[in-house]
Amino acid sequence: MSRSALVGNVAAMLQDAGFVVSDRIAIRPKSFDLAARRGEDLLLLKILGNVDAFDGVTGAEMRRLGSYLDATPLVVGLRTRDEDLKPGVVYFRHGVPVLNPDSAMDMFVEGVPPLIYAAPGGLYVSIDGDILAEERKERGWSLGRLATELGVSRRTVSKYESGMNASIEVAIQLEELFDRPFSNPVDVLEGAEDVRDAQPTPDDPAADPDDEHVVSVLTQAGFTVHPTSRAPFKAVSEDAGRRKKTNVLTGHSPFTRSAEKRAQIMSSLGEITRTRSVYFVEENQKRESVDGTGIVSCEELADINDPDEIRDLIRERARDPAEI
Repeated sequence: MSRSALVGNVAAMLQDAGFVVSDRIAIRPKSFDLAARRGEDLLLLKILGNVDAFDGVTGAEMRRLGSYLDATPLVVGLRTRDEDLKPGVVYFRHGVPVLNPDSAMDMFVEGVPPLIYAAPGGLYVSIDGDILAEERKERGWSLGRLATELGVSRRTVSKYESGMNASIEVAIQLEELFDRPFSNPVDVLEGAEDVRDAQPTPDDPAADPDDEHVVSVLTQAGFTVHPTSRAPFKAVSEDAGRRKKTNVLTGHSPFTRSAEKRAQIMSSLGEITRTRSVYFVEENQKRESVDGTGIVSCEELADINDPDEIRDLIRERARDPAEI
């Protein structure tokens, strides 16, 4: 299956599951291919045939964007270089959850989350330690008796009951011994933070030198600007001057056909992420927006000294996500 067909299939699956899906991001650079929202659940999706192509820079970018936009970064892929991805298993690449399309279908369409995650050394599950302890005591078994049945140490059983994750082999043994499951689902929509390696959100990359003037103006106007490295926009700018914090997807370049296309994509993403979008251009333009993305020239910015006027100009030009 071609990657284009795979992206189309994933988009259709998400729509069947009740998500509103953005336009496909068909420009470079791009750290993700689609954004999708269902209620308060927002996904940023990278879709690949071979997930080995997902590198650390892209992983860091997606995790940063997830933090800025309150979104879950997610990779949907078919295989690695060595094997197909297994259904019902959550993998991780550079701190981002990875699912195969069948697992994504089960979770989003059927409402059946995965129970297994892959980590160095094999496949694991999250054990509900409280229920395990209750079942063991109800049967009148000591820690030592259960340890003997499982072929592990007494200390290991104690750790399972305290919340330590178990190998899939142990999970199967427990289910057979007590005739019931003890596995907790992997909460992919929360980034699966309870099972992936604890990693802080990567630092922002440096701003492009060509964007420093725009960054400076936005900062003076009260925005916190987070530059990006591979997103279809140059930055996520947090508007902290309002009662409720909002974000602005921010672009900057001469106003070319490519810039217009980028502004259109930013507008589609803004609808899904519930953000405004604004594109700063070098020269004055007759158009004040492109599909809801505000167009503001750097010449206009140069004539404004009041930070509040800059904020008002952006709000006037860029479509309010509350109106979508």
